[in-house]
Amino acid sequence: MLLDIEERQRYSRHLMLPEVGESGQAKLKSAKVLLIGAGGLGSVSGLYLASAGVGLLGIIDFDRVDVSNLQRQILFRGTDVGKPKALCAAKHLRELNPYITVTPYEERFAIDNARQLVLQFDVVIDGSDDFKTRYLANDACYFANRPLVYGSIYRLEGQLSVFYGERGPCYRCLFPSPPSRKTVPVCQDAGVLNVLPGLIGLMQASIAIKLIVGIGESMMGSLLVLDALTMSLRKLSAVKSRRCALCGDAPSIKELCTVDDACPSTKPLQSITRTRLCEKIERCRCS
Repeated sequence: MLLDIEERQRYSRHLMLPEVGESGQAKLKSAKVLLIGAGGLGSVSGLYLASAGVGLLGIIDFDRVDVSNLQRQILFRGTDVGKPKALCAAKHLRELNPYITVTPYEERFAIDNARQLVLQFDVVIDGSDDFKTRYLANDACYFANRPLVYGSIYRLEGQLSVFYGERGPCYRCLFPSPPSRKTVPVCQDAGVLNVLPGLIGLMQASIAIKLIVGIGESMMGSLLVLDALTMSLRKLSAVKSRRCALCGDAPSIKELCTVDDACPSTKPLQSITRTRLCEKIERCRCS
């Protein structure tokens, strides 16, 4: 896909990079990325993907902007409070880069639309804030063979990985079942440092860009753990589980289903180092 004069000026710093260049920018222009959630993670990843020139951004979010969101969801303004997040996000991203297309979906990412939506895009970024959506996104991307750029946050800690079909472990390999609802805090109870979703969302955008252009490491087979308090990063090894209900040797999940139907009570698999640390991070529903 050719770039016009205005686009060459806009993306000139990309064109200077041997790793990107005109061919890489053309790939970005023709790429289609779906953002599941326009919250803290989706706000930042959306901004950077739009400014990078990703040709089509899809944003699915059923929620409305709340004043408490403004602390960390930097895509929104005070005048957006009370309005649909998907529509506001699409408006602001179009203003940022008029050379891209942004399609909002003012609905919940659910079983009845997940497969159809995912198949329309090349890369999916999970910025959701609940376990039901995370498992569904993982399963839908697995069946559609689409890379899922996963991110989650908890107070001062975050984690990041990529799940991509048979190429490596899936989300269920690391977390076979969600924690008990009684142990899952919400943002107003747990709190979250406002820059944390920005840090993780930025890395999600970086991974998506590299996947599209075809450069660098993709984080498949690894789990990156960030401690914002100490500014330390741990890159943990994640392996495919033979007992995984979705991608294991004898999978029991053959089609999309709810997390309640597909997540029996099982002991966490020892598929990653420092499992307790990762489980602690996973217990939050914040974004």
